[in-house]
Amino acid sequence: MMKKVFSEEDLIKNLSLYYLNRHLIKKPIERYHREIDGSGLHDRDKYRKKSEILLLNAFLHHFPNVIFENLTCESPDFIATINNKKIGIELTEVINHLEIKKIESQLNKIFRQAEILLEIEDTAEFRGVYFLEFRNISKIDLLEKQVEIVQNICSSIRRNKPFGCVKKIRKSPHRRNVFITHDFNLGLFDELNSEKIIELIEKKNEKFPYYDRSVDECWLVIVSDMNSIASRYTFIQDKENLKQIQSPFHKIFHLENMYGSMTNIK
Repeated sequence: MMKKVFSEEDLIKNLSLYYLNRHLIKKPIERYHREIDGSGLHDRDKYRKKSEILLLNAFLHHFPNVIFENLTCESPDFIATINNKKIGIELTEVINHLEIKKIESQLNKIFRQAEILLEIEDTAEFRGVYFLEFRNISKIDLLEKQVEIVQNICSSIRRNKPFGCVKKIRKSPHRRNVFITHDFNLGLFDELNSEKIIELIEKKNEKFPYYDRSVDECWLVIVSDMNSIASRYTFIQDKENLKQIQSPFHKIFHLENMYGSMTNIK
């Protein structure tokens, strides 16, 4: 479930990335975010729900007539009306590289520490989005050399040129504050194995009997978060295997949230 996959840092990063993407349909998302903020959910659950809505953004392009009835339910994640039908939407993220996910989460913590230091020092001077590329940093380095890495990042941003473990740095304007993210290139042959999608569907199939029974249909929406190094992919390997899937869900979609391409699995 997404609750286990996302750390606090990932959620904050996802929300920040959303505000940087001007091509996204802002108005409904902002309205949904306000509605979630006004709910009685714990702050952490609000972040999670807002992140889930962001991952649904590409889905909303394909189904623009969606009217959400319940944004804060649990099983399924959302209840909406689509074409006069009451639809339960269960949302889940497919992680392409689990080990990279752990590294990415640790990197986000380091970025947040550097952001706070620079904002305290001089928000006006350092305000912007910084895309950083690193020399080889191991998982051990991220745990044992955090202070040094934070210092290298801050030095690179102050000088606006790479320093220490920072290999490349580029800056984009941002109105509000200091935002640091990883600059990564998508490998030409970075495949997402269809087995990972099938395993996810099979896990969700087991939970299907426990979902809200008041809906007309229950849909499963599987998302690849293309803003995450761990979830990105260039193609789905053995895509034809997805046609064999058996599931009680009425519809199953896989989509990526950058260009909005969607695969109708069922």
